[in-house]
Amino acid sequence: MTMKIDSRYPSMDDLRKRAQERIPKFAFEYLDGGCNEDVSIVRNTADIREVQLQPRYLRNHGTSSIKAKILGMEYDAPFGIAPVGLQGLMWPNSPEILAKAALNHNIPFILSTVTTMDIERASELTEGNAWFQLYNPAEERLRNDIIDRAAAAQCPVLVLLCDVPTFGYRPRDIRNGLALPPKMSLTNILQILGKPTWAMNTLRYGQPTFETLRTYTPKGLNLKQLGEFMDKTFSGRLNEELIKPIRDKWKGKLVLKGVASSQDAQDAIRLGFDGIIVSNHGGRQLDAAESTIKSLPDIAKKYGDQIEVMMDSGLRSGPDIARAMASGAKFTFMGRPFLYGCGALGKKGGDHTISILKTQVKQVLDQLCCEKLEDLPKHLITH
Repeated sequence: MTMKIDSRYPSMDDLRKRAQERIPKFAFEYLDGGCNEDVSIVRNTADIREVQLQPRYLRNHGTSSIKAKILGMEYDAPFGIAPVGLQGLMWPNSPEILAKAALNHNIPFILSTVTTMDIERASELTEGNAWFQLYNPAEERLRNDIIDRAAAAQCPVLVLLCDVPTFGYRPRDIRNGLALPPKMSLTNILQILGKPTWAMNTLRYGQPTFETLRTYTPKGLNLKQLGEFMDKTFSGRLNEELIKPIRDKWKGKLVLKGVASSQDAQDAIRLGFDGIIVSNHGGRQLDAAESTIKSLPDIAKKYGDQIEVMMDSGLRSGPDIARAMASGAKFTFMGRPFLYGCGALGKKGGDHTISILKTQVKQVLDQLCCEKLEDLPKHLITH
């Protein structure tokens, strides 16, 4: 499709700054922050930027292609939209904006269990192409019902999250009342009044809720009771005993997200996963974690011929995507950049952000004189 980039916001930094101007502080900090002292979130991107690529200018070079295949599906770019919880809090209706943009650009959109759009709507907007990320329920009946809904919605891929055995310690969210149970303080109300576009859109689309889980949530719960219900209903822990019945039940592709070690990658292969996403949850869970770009090469080298290796966390640009793929990733995902786009440009934000990234990835390949994404590792400078 024709790509149009708003010349006022040609970079992710531009989008982030504009989004910060339009989103209430408590919601922007939920989007933008990491955990503890933000060491991991900063390290993720900083380490990616240390990766260097070498061009080969004098070779015969045809047209570069950024089309990518993953899990038997072909996409128009080597990146997708990662699952993000509470998207509608950060920008009203953003899950729908991003799902539509993903379909328009033929890239994958992953719906989170705890975001503000349900499985059925995601499937409708993506014409049955949305991936679904399962936040594992403690109750077998609930788990099976959600999986059945994902199958009925024709989701081609089920993503299991393994890197949330406990909630990350996030000081900003605690100060802002966004830890469960949430609260709406006078400070937060004043912040909302200072962001009229966000406020009006929230009135238009409604207060954000966990839409996929609405049918399972008892009616009439106050905010404290809702927090207690979520803590009781969902367990972030994932182990072999919990994975086996999911693998037996799910007939589509199965991906493990949150892999940070060769041992977990090896176990994923043994347990029948089709792919893994090397990730540290965007730096939001463990501030002492290794950056994803540091974890990736060893995992990809050892297991890339046995399982499809993808990566998220820390990626902010087309050059970052190329760096990750040169380091062994077959595909990449991003969360924050797309929500910066929605916050900055509303309903145009998804298309705009994808267009920037497509253009940047293509420019990097052309500059390297690299015709195919799978040849990017040949351009990696090793020290």
